[in-house]
Amino acid sequence: MKLKNLRKRIDEVDGQILELLNKRARTSLEIAQVKKGKGMEYYLPHREEQIYKRLKKKNKGPFPNKALEEVYREIISGNLSLEKPLGIAYLGPEATFTHLASMQKFGSSPSYLPVKSIADVFSEVERGRADYGVVPIENSTEGVINYTLDMFIDSDLKIVSEILLEISHNLLSKGSLKDIKKIYSHSQAIAQSRNWVENNLPNARIIEVSSTARAAARATKEKNASAIASELAAKLYNLRIVASHIEDTKENVTRFLVIGKTISKRTGKDKASIMFSIKDRPGALYDMLRSFAKEKINLTKIESRPSKKKAWEYIFFVDFQGHIEDKKVKKALKELEKGCLFLKILGAYPVAR
Repeated sequence: MKLKNLRKRIDEVDGQILELLNKRARTSLEIAQVKKGKGMEYYLPHREEQIYKRLKKKNKGPFPNKALEEVYREIISGNLSLEKPLGIAYLGPEATFTHLASMQKFGSSPSYLPVKSIADVFSEVERGRADYGVVPIENSTEGVINYTLDMFIDSDLKIVSEILLEISHNLLSKGSLKDIKKIYSHSQAIAQSRNWVENNLPNARIIEVSSTARAAARATKEKNASAIASELAAKLYNLRIVASHIEDTKENVTRFLVIGKTISKRTGKDKASIMFSIKDRPGALYDMLRSFAKEKINLTKIESRPSKKKAWEYIFFVDFQGHIEDKKVKKALKELEKGCLFLKILGAYPVAR
């Protein structure tokens, strides 16, 4: 009798939650009309961060904060789809880690558009066929993805958000471990699982393909073939997980960027990205970065790439803590610009949780 009463109480609470979800949805539709009238963006990363921060602060438990965030990600995703269905371009096909990162950020409601290359992600957003794009930028084990950096040299798109995704690699196959003679995967996944492969499949032929999902597709069609890919790829392509968590470093995280056409507003816990070029002279880079040290701004990443326009001319990419609307950041950038051949703001966005 007690269990029956408790279940009845759960049903009553579920009814209240459903009523409140629809009340929230109706309010979202009203907000959509206001945004439309003012020509505002529908997806606002800073507002999303405010919601998560406020709810976690108010949450007294026992419902865990991680689950709370996952629930609200889908609530926000569903409400956004009512305001304006979002189109998200990503490096495909389905079940790539970029696809997983996209869903981690935007939930299940958007229309996801898989494309063949990072350049295509930029192109889809630039041409308005997608509202946002998701591209990988760096991995904690293998470092920066130079091709993504190079795309920002000529593109006017901005970084509007970032995503951190814990990467876990699995060996997928139709057969067993002892039968595997080929391993398909993306170069990054192969590099991140090198030690495991050498210890367990030293004689297997390793073949690079454009994505982990394409690797899984190849493994379904060939005898004695396997793929290093995600759990989602195993389900999608009906493959067995022969070995799980084969990445060499357990703290294996890839950072992805969300690209769009506007800069996100300040949240108080932000990161900014810039690129600049300087005249080649001794101590030039030191002089350029001194303005950040002077304002006590923490640099989180610095990379250099050839400009491809002039021999031995380099472009520097810098990430730092803060927002371009912060007073000390404005001062540092103003000082930096004095010695630059050019300076470009790539974006300012909430720091990924």
